Amino acid sequence: MYMESSGPSSSSSSSSFDRDRHVRFLEMMLDALPSEYQEQEINRLTLAYFAISGLQILDALDQVDRERIANWVLSFQARPRNKSDLYNGVFYGFHGSRSSQFPLEDVGVSSQIGGHLASTYCALAILKIVGYDLSSMDSEPILISMKNLQQFDGSFMPVHTGAEKDLRFVFCAAAICFMLNNWSGMDKEKAKEYIVNCQSYDGGFGLVPGSESHGGAAYCAVAALRLMGFINDDLLECTLPPIDVPMLLEWSLQRQAPDGGFQGRTNKASDTCYAFWVGGVLKTLGAHHFIDRDALREFLLTCQSKYGGFSKVPKQLPDLYHSFYGFSAFSLLEEPGLKQLCVELGITYI
Repeated sequence: MYMESSGPSSSSSSSSFDRDRHVRFLEMMLDALPSEYQEQEINRLTLAYFAISGLQILDALDQVDRERIANWVLSFQARPRNKSDLYNGVFYGFHGSRSSQFPLEDVGVSSQIGGHLASTYCALAILKIVGYDLSSMDSEPILISMKNLQQFDGSFMPVHTGAEKDLRFVFCAAAICFMLNNWSGMDKEKAKEYIVNCQSYDGGFGLVPGSESHGGAAYCAVAALRLMGFINDDLLECTLPPIDVPMLLEWSLQRQAPDGGFQGRTNKASDTCYAFWVGGVLKTLGAHHFIDRDALREFLLTCQSKYGGFSKVPKQLPDLYHSFYGFSAFSLLEEPGLKQLCVELGITYI
């Protein structure tokens, strides 16, 4: 989801965080996405989350029509035709785009198209950011139908028709319940057991049990546990944490590479987004002060584009995904003028 540059470097030579340029970049993206994003149409709600949440981090949401955005987001919710439909297996969350709301009867698929867990997380996050009162929405269809997505091992699949099951969607389910202030949509104990089973021998977390440790998976595991109330601010002093904290701490600190950036896996190149994924783990563990902040800042600035936004690695064009996580990383570094993140939820404190 990033674009390579075939011409001169798009990286900025600035030694400072260029907030105003980043604001203009996000406002442009929110208004009209470049043609390269056409293949991401199915993820339109997620792209909107990156732009809107990014503007919130930059403390620049004042130019956004909040009511219009809220109404647009609410139009993506899948709705049951009647009360009995709540138990037909369909997930009545949010669709990721307008095209995903269209029934696929011509290929023999059920005309009832359900929502997606990740899209539902993004939808609720956007609504919360723009000040919509989540207690006023009809959340019962989301919570009742979401229970059908949890598997016997505690994991979640993202859609009712079946798909991969891993830590990403456990996090989404936990974040959804947290934002709705209602935990009836999931079995927290089973989810915790699944998370614990995903911790690897090296202390990190794989997306599924037995898989390679990954920075994104580690964030999903720790953030979900925090949202569900299984770990707290005193985690490092907790006598019986549900996970091996010292091993996770060591694994996470080892992800800071010699160039100052963070890698997502062992022996991989540094990448802007892992400054948040792994940095968020360390922040939640109360260990963010152990990183080399100056070196990380220097690496991130090499990925800052002269056009605004951030790229995955230096000398690439910026994209929404890495831009958002670049802003998030600078928030963790307490950049002046940026709003503080609620790390485990992935948005600023509202």
